[in-house]
Amino acid sequence: MNNKIFIIGLPRTGTTSLCHSFLQLGYKTAHTAYTETALKEADVIADTPVFSEFPLLDAHFANSRFINLERDLSRWVPSIRQLLARMHTNLMRSDGGFNTHLKRCYFETFGKYSLADIQSDEYLINCYEQHQQRVSNFFKDKKANLLTLNVAQPHSAKALQTFLGTDADIQFEQLNMGGKVTAWNDIKHPDKIASTRNGKIDKSLGYNHKIL
Repeated sequence: MNNKIFIIGLPRTGTTSLCHSFLQLGYKTAHTAYTETALKEADVIADTPVFSEFPLLDAHFANSRFINLERDLSRWVPSIRQLLARMHTNLMRSDGGFNTHLKRCYFETFGKYSLADIQSDEYLINCYEQHQQRVSNFFKDKKANLLTLNVAQPHSAKALQTFLGTDADIQFEQLNMGGKVTAWNDIKHPDKIASTRNGKIDKSLGYNHKIL
């Protein structure tokens, strides 16, 4: 249960690219985790539920480290707008749609937004800045446990090497470009950890028993 790495950057900040890099480094990696098995088996976990629930995960998984991701807002805003528009129907459905853990994290981060809300740059930038401030506040007394990266910047690979204490070559391959969001599904690797159990989630996760 210890020494995990949680990638707590928001969607569309490079989480898939970073997860792919961790696979190449030999880490068991889950891009989203909705079962106890996924949380237990993965060395590295990104996206939901971790970008929202990192304080609970920090308390539950001792000695873990965290990687927050930044992205130029001129690129992030149109990208997250497109994603949230695609997700809107299945997020807001009361009779199904996305799983409860995903819904909980998106609602806590982006609110129960309308399609009109996300046409506002200000609305989306506020969500981004609130997340960054929340991360900064939480880690203000534990800065050694946090690395902040922008994977588009040339110094990021070296910063990750230092954080991990490795000399291994690290490269960030650009994935999910042009609005694509399914690149992780296409990756085949023995260290890739399934997010669900044959499509099923655990209704409660050990660190967090909140259910919508």
